[in-house]
Amino acid sequence: GHLYLAVPPLYSIRQGGKVAYARDDAHKDELLRTEFTGRGKVELGRFKGLGEMMAAQLKETTMDPRKRTLLRVDVNEIDSATKDRVDELMGTKPEARFRFIQERAEFAAAEVLDI
Repeated sequence: GHLYLAVPPLYSIRQGGKVAYARDDAHKDELLRTEFTGRGKVELGRFKGLGEMMAAQLKETTMDPRKRTLLRVDVNEIDSATKDRVDELMGTKPEARFRFIQERAEFAAAEVLDI
């Protein structure tokens, strides 16, 4: 099979009724230089994760086949340990994902979590 990652935008840019989304810093700078040259306040927002996006924004930017960016993940030669881990994390059994997280939760320091 094939594995693709949907890549959400990193920034939202607003000026008046105009809205654009930038995938990275370079794209943001380009949009600010070329598309948002008019008068008026430019509002810049940064998404830290999908949880910060409204459902409509997620639909418009990340799920819309005409606008989304997909990153194809190529695994040329997959060993059995890697295959097992991918199946564990992305397979149909939520218990395996839960077990994986629980076994590694002790390594997460509270100061690095976004809470």
